[in-house]
Amino acid sequence: MTAIVLFALTIMLVQCQVLKIGIAGLVHGHVEGFFQNNLHRSDIQLLGIAEKDKAIFDRYSKEFNLNPNLYYPSLEELIDNTRPTAVLAYTNTFDHLSVVETCAKYGIHVMMEKPLAVSYHDAIAMGDAAQRANITVLVNFETTWYASNTAAYDYAKNGSIGDVRIVVVRDGHQGPKEIGVQPEFLAWLIDPKLSGGGALYDFGCYGANLMTWIMNGELPLSVSAVTQQFKPYEYPLVDDEASVVLTYPNATAVLQPSWNWPYGIKNMDVYGRTGTVSTILNDKVQIQLTVGKVDIIGAPPLPAPYNDSLTYFAAAIAGKVPKSGELSSFDNNLIVSEILDAARLSAKTEKTIKLPLSSYSQNTVYH
Repeated sequence: MTAIVLFALTIMLVQCQVLKIGIAGLVHGHVEGFFQNNLHRSDIQLLGIAEKDKAIFDRYSKEFNLNPNLYYPSLEELIDNTRPTAVLAYTNTFDHLSVVETCAKYGIHVMMEKPLAVSYHDAIAMGDAAQRANITVLVNFETTWYASNTAAYDYAKNGSIGDVRIVVVRDGHQGPKEIGVQPEFLAWLIDPKLSGGGALYDFGCYGANLMTWIMNGELPLSVSAVTQQFKPYEYPLVDDEASVVLTYPNATAVLQPSWNWPYGIKNMDVYGRTGTVSTILNDKVQIQLTVGKVDIIGAPPLPAPYNDSLTYFAAAIAGKVPKSGELSSFDNNLIVSEILDAARLSAKTEKTIKLPLSSYSQNTVYH
């Protein structure tokens, strides 16, 4: 049997298996997308939802016709009563650690919304818990499922634009209050203890994630960051604007996370020695290999399981995708946490922070 046929059969097997899941928390607004797109999938079985605020559950229950019996006031009660294979975390970022530690006690796999953690310290603790329990912990980024990012990555890796020298990543929108996120989502996004920071953490994680992928998991030599408050009257406790520079031995990344863009943006420009590739939305790339000649092409569709977060999660649990080096993988996002923590420290101290962070005293890694 050919390798292609075996691969196709493997994908079919993964797709046919039913992933039994629980949901931890409803305060992350991305849970609405889960309800809109996944409630009636044949490969997913939702066993329960843990949320201490019953009013939030009731609101979603009414909107999406959820069974009232799905409700549990705590993750422990959900697990004790339903024993899911995996948990999707839609909590605030600070609570990611407790979700992972709770699930680790029961050998339950976890996928959370970005970013992984509010601090590098918490990220390390999650990794320790996951390793002891031998569970899969993944981080879900919207941009992971963009065909344009994979196409740009392929151009960067196949030599078409030469060695990568500069990567510029722009992410963000007009601001969470301006775009009308759910009140429970806004409440923790603008609380630095629960979110880690404002635009820096909310959107800086995207660029750090993509650059770590492009650099094959290489840690930057240093991180320099400036954060600003253009709208202190809206976001008095967190930044709404950030600029981050990551240095590598032969490359530089510039991350531009912001709550001040005129519209939602998730773009990446990769500059090599001989050409440039830029993403356009989620399905196109712009290629420029010579002066004056620009081509815009459609990005090839992503194959399963790389085209969907839940299909990928099931494949990861089954050992059908690599455990490291992937955009969702824990090792990538551990580095993302270190970069974000260093960026926050750089902005606070007005100094360039050299990595690894282990060279700093523990009290420099803070919530």
